[in-house]
Amino acid sequence: MSTMSLPTPTLTTARLRLRPFTGADEHALYTMHSDAHVLRYWDAPPWTDPARATRFVASCADMAEEGTGARLAIDQVADGAFVGWCSLSRWDPVHRSASLGYCLDRSAWGRGQATEAAHAVLRWAFDTLDLNRVQAETDTRNAASARVLEKLGFRREGTLREDCVVDGVVSDSWVFGLLRDELDASPPPHPDDGTRKTLAS
Repeated sequence: MSTMSLPTPTLTTARLRLRPFTGADEHALYTMHSDAHVLRYWDAPPWTDPARATRFVASCADMAEEGTGARLAIDQVADGAFVGWCSLSRWDPVHRSASLGYCLDRSAWGRGQATEAAHAVLRWAFDTLDLNRVQAETDTRNAASARVLEKLGFRREGTLREDCVVDGVVSDSWVFGLLRDELDASPPPHPDDGTRKTLAS
């Protein structure tokens, strides 16, 4: 764990702006996280209490202050609409490693925005934080999310058997890993999008 703060960056891509969360994001955040279809492969059930959004935004500030990672809100450049978030958590500057997580509203699915956002966060992680490895996990049923990770250059390294039980449903997870020299060795991002179960929620 880091012993210093990690200011959340603002990153811009062709179509997206990734930035620190604010209280103004709570309504859109709650709408997304209370959608059972969006959360169908998540490691926790959909939200039913709007206060969860307030706590989520507060936890983003805590991550930055504690230096454990960064969680960035994702807006579309064209209209400023909030479409989800992408995070780098469990940052370990000694081992130069961290975990990637993301969640996108269904309005953004199938447009390559998860890939575009995650690529920006990974580029920042490797270039600015000097990471060597980033890990990600996804429910084995979530083929769309696995494709996002594979397009970014992640390699599937193994299976966590029955590692999550959500509302009585037991699921397995795939573990993916990406090393710093593998990010841009993969083909450039292209449309094909999904949400994923993540341990960063």
